[in-house]
Amino acid sequence: MKKIILLSLAILLSANIFAIDPVKQWGQLQVKGAQLCDQQGNPIVLRGVSLGWHNIWPRFYNKKAVKTLKNDWNATVIRAAMGVTTVEDNYLENPTFALQCIEPVIQAAIKNNVYVIIDWHAHEMHTQKAKEFFGKIAQKYGKYPHVIYELYNEPVEDSWESLKQYATEIITEIRRYDPDNIILMGCPHWDQDIHLVAESPLKGFTNIMYTLHFYASTHKEYLRDRMEEAVKKGIPVFVSESGVTEASGDGKIDPESQQLWIDRMEKLKVSWICWSISDKNESCSMLLPRANSTGPWPEDVIKRSGKLTRGYLQKYNK
Repeated sequence: MKKIILLSLAILLSANIFAIDPVKQWGQLQVKGAQLCDQQGNPIVLRGVSLGWHNIWPRFYNKKAVKTLKNDWNATVIRAAMGVTTVEDNYLENPTFALQCIEPVIQAAIKNNVYVIIDWHAHEMHTQKAKEFFGKIAQKYGKYPHVIYELYNEPVEDSWESLKQYATEIITEIRRYDPDNIILMGCPHWDQDIHLVAESPLKGFTNIMYTLHFYASTHKEYLRDRMEEAVKKGIPVFVSESGVTEASGDGKIDPESQQLWIDRMEKLKVSWICWSISDKNESCSMLLPRANSTGPWPEDVIKRSGKLTRGYLQKYNK
């Protein structure tokens, strides 16, 4: 009996180690057809959470917060949203500060064996600056299978043809130093026009995926159908940002619509990220201002969107 109990404990501990060490379990990711796969070619789904803009919530850009999101929230991927423009003290104004924020997150993800998305969080095109940034990041971190590059958060006015030119230039620069890590590319109209990608995807590159963003109270069946149609056409889709709120990030929380989204993404094996670890007075912000910077965060400082997100991650990342 004692041997049986010990064996059961060993199996349980082993399963738990795999559950909380996704990079050890899945290793170097790859894209096969429309599917994200592990190093063996088996389909996988990454599920995680995004930090808010680094230049608004730098206090959450620390190693202990990454550990909390991995161990307590069960995130298998964490997104570092590096604000490029729009809000003051952004990357273009203060690149040193931006790197001081995102590099501890990247390093903590590597240490904790969780995947990390390095997000060029912009709404306008800055090709040369993006090329320089991703070239430096790829030289420094491209050897780690933990790293995922997100080239352009949410294009607003850019055409898909201009975005393809932008992507080609940035991807070529990354591949000079990193031949195989996953690269995510945004699409027009706040990452919603994935059907344009399906009509004319990038050519000549491997391990490329395309991002779709949704906010459950605003984006309903039409966008879920658009995502599914793209996947069925062979487009590898990654939902790198989503929320339970309206598209503004505020307003009504709609868990019913969110569950429909999750059901569809799980059916299609589409990876997904929820927005965001921040303490703003809006619905999609997951923490109260009195929450500490590192976690673990007790229930009384986690807002409704945070509780829902943590519940989704704990349910699906087993």
